[in-house]
Amino acid sequence: MTDLLLIRKAIHLERCGILHDAPFTPARLAADWVVRGGNWSVEDGWLTGRNPLNAAGMVTSRQSYFGNVMLDFTACTVPPSTHDIDWMWSGSWDETTGARGVGYVGGMEGWWEGKVGFEKTPTYLPTIATPLFDFEPGRAYHIQSGSIDGHAFIFVDGRLLLEFLDPDPIDTTRYGTIGFEAYASHMQLRDLVVRQIAWSAREQAYPEV
Repeated sequence: MTDLLLIRKAIHLERCGILHDAPFTPARLAADWVVRGGNWSVEDGWLTGRNPLNAAGMVTSRQSYFGNVMLDFTACTVPPSTHDIDWMWSGSWDETTGARGVGYVGGMEGWWEGKVGFEKTPTYLPTIATPLFDFEPGRAYHIQSGSIDGHAFIFVDGRLLLEFLDPDPIDTTRYGTIGFEAYASHMQLRDLVVRQIAWSAREQAYPEV
């Protein structure tokens, strides 16, 4: 496997531990996940979420995945839906408010104007997003996203789209829920692997001129 390269870091995929690697089935959906909003089902191996509302229609994991983790999965929108493939890691669910608690949220073709980005809940500070990705509705994308001590990233089909360094990282010894979200959208995902990130520092410098 090819390393994933970030600013001053290299993620070594072949050395990453596997925390979760099981196909989606109706039985696994019932055993491993909690539906928090929207309609979620398994169709031909795809975990499928439908949510007509401008709200987070989520499914969250029963198991916690602590530490530096990466979600590795394939996802697409289901036409005529054209937007919002969203996911959470190092997260939590607030049973009192019935909403996401602390967590990192990544998204493709979101934020109402077709952006890829991150937000940190529950304050939504920081929120970082860019429209500079040519998203194709209905196309299946290979997404790899997570964080290393607050250094968050999104790779799509092996290409780094966005990274940021959170100045106040989430405590990943306390928050480990993962999840997926349909936001006024219809989306599917499959082939989910949760990886414990193995990484090393790398030196970067320009040649002297």
